[in-house]
Amino acid sequence: MNRQYKSSIFTMLFSEKEQLLALYNAVNGTSYEDPGLLEINTLENAIYMAVKNDVSFLIDIRLHLYEHQSTWNPNMPLRDLFYVSDLYSEITRDANLFGSKPVRIPAPRFLVFYNGTQEQPDRVVLRLSEMYEKPETSPALELEVQVPNINSGHNEQLLDACRPLREYAAYTARVRRYANMEGMSLKEAVERAVTECIQEGILEEFLRKNRAEAMKVSIYEYDAEKHIRMEREDAFQDGREDMLMSLIRKKLGRGESPAQIARELEQEERVVRELIEKLRKSE
Repeated sequence: MNRQYKSSIFTMLFSEKEQLLALYNAVNGTSYEDPGLLEINTLENAIYMAVKNDVSFLIDIRLHLYEHQSTWNPNMPLRDLFYVSDLYSEITRDANLFGSKPVRIPAPRFLVFYNGTQEQPDRVVLRLSEMYEKPETSPALELEVQVPNINSGHNEQLLDACRPLREYAAYTARVRRYANMEGMSLKEAVERAVTECIQEGILEEFLRKNRAEAMKVSIYEYDAEKHIRMEREDAFQDGREDMLMSLIRKKLGRGESPAQIARELEQEERVVRELIEKLRKSE
């Protein structure tokens, strides 16, 4: 599973400037009409388990990094720090960083659109400082990632403002639903989802134009998502309880609640509370 794949449905869809501009307008409440305003700087070579950013672009003198997540990942601030460092290196490669004049760089904005199966609120803000071993009152380095939930029943206003995003969420949810049906192979599930979405006008033009590649990517994405879930389940069953307890201890020290810890570690709250009880008994 630790293989390279250079695309995802999200990347394929929103690498088209018209779709990306619609997403930008929906997120920011703007009404830009000229896709030519966008300068897309998507990083290549998306790697499963070490995924580079899906879509980055420059507009309005700002650098925006947009991704999607089908499995919850609290490490996005650190990953985005790596991404934006690469992008700034590229943007300033001809600049005199050792000169007497300040080099101007675009301010960054980080968004991750979440559509996984784990329950999450409408919006979460992940901060780099939350990952520090020791909490800092005034961290010298901070990076915030906005994570809007685009599953059904969440952020309806955002989805209403961006039809491509709503249809993307509807398509991926349908693939997941059919893939979990007993007696249906993953290939059959994706084929059925693609056919029905085209018939119902969900990403119709995109899926007609990219049907073969979209099916290949969807099969890979679901396989990757399933593999991550299985890895986490196996890790817990194989005795990595100590690692979980260590993470929980750190998060408790930061004043996080059991519910918040459960969300961040993608564990049931019941399991987290049981481990907290074990920690207390061992201390």
